[in-house]
Amino acid sequence: MPRVKRGVGHNKKRRTLLKQVKGYKWGRKNLIKLARTARTKAGAHAYRDRRKKKRDMRALWQIKINAFVREHGFSYSKFIGALKTANITIDRKILADLSVNNKKVLAEIIAQLKK
Repeated sequence: MPRVKRGVGHNKKRRTLLKQVKGYKWGRKNLIKLARTARTKAGAHAYRDRRKKKRDMRALWQIKINAFVREHGFSYSKFIGALKTANITIDRKILADLSVNNKKVLAEIIAQLKK
């Protein structure tokens, strides 16, 4: 059987690994074993935090809406309940944006709900 030399593939694999961990601290940027574990953990954290980001953003939207709505005599839960009974389908992201950037429109919506 002919001899198989695998240096090219091995070096390519290591080179791509080191490119992926470029900018990491200490030995994780240039030692293969440490770089491999660091990359694995980074991938796990990235996967988890992409889902966590959605939770955090929804909580932030709720806080912004609640802060604006309380100035107009509603609580957050009563406001959302009133929106549902009035069949106004605006999601929380848009409501939070309105509460920060376009307060008049949201104030009109609240006035409509109070009727």
